[in-house]
Amino acid sequence: MTLWVRCHHAGEALYGILEDGQIALHRGLPWSGAEPTGERIPAEGAALLAPVQPGNFIGLWNNFHAAATKHGYAIPASPLTFLKSPSSIIGPEAEIVSPPFYEGRILFEGELGIVIGAALHNVSEEEAEAGIFGFTCVNDVTALDLLQADLSFAQWARAKGCATFGPVGPAIATGIDWRTLSVKTLLNGRERQNYPVSDMIFAPPAIVSQISREFSLLPGDLIACGTSLGALPMKPGMVVEVVIDGVGVLRNRVAGG
Repeated sequence: MTLWVRCHHAGEALYGILEDGQIALHRGLPWSGAEPTGERIPAEGAALLAPVQPGNFIGLWNNFHAAATKHGYAIPASPLTFLKSPSSIIGPEAEIVSPPFYEGRILFEGELGIVIGAALHNVSEEEAEAGIFGFTCVNDVTALDLLQADLSFAQWARAKGCATFGPVGPAIATGIDWRTLSVKTLLNGRERQNYPVSDMIFAPPAIVSQISREFSLLPGDLIACGTSLGALPMKPGMVVEVVIDGVGVLRNRVAGG
């Protein structure tokens, strides 16, 4: 397994491999042959950035059996997707900021994120799995009261695409078996979500394959796999952590309070 991070160093944004408390810096993109610079810096105190800057940021809804059963949702025949704005992405420790006009609830949703490593269009599940570069942590923040503010038109992009509503990181894990992973979400240190990735209705290869029938996926694109039970509103001043063992802890504070 390899952990790729992206950080500010000497005025540049560079990728690096995290190991033994240090970051081995690289130039270029990890999925297209990044080359080591030969420089290593301490991981402690490093200014980590979101590890991806995707052209496409796609989310899923109703993708876990446990949540579908509890809420009485039908099992979908294909992945139910929406788009989050790529400009919503922030990295570890950055603040989640509610829009200035909005006084409603904002919800955390801890999720596994798929990072695409190759150009994929209309591919099989086997080709899709080979085209997955790695996995990361995602907090699919949602302005809950915007979603159905107009009953004639559900505003998924608006509710989920606000600036800072896409925390991602701290790393991209490659060579990891998604089947063994669990997603935990802590709010002010209290565990609120803890669910196995294996409970997905559509597993990562199926997600990528089916989305690729309609979207042309590109290297560095990001797909958030959906969340399960336990997603809750956050208040200003609260700290939310999405934890996936083997990937890391994505920690962000809600501005205000």
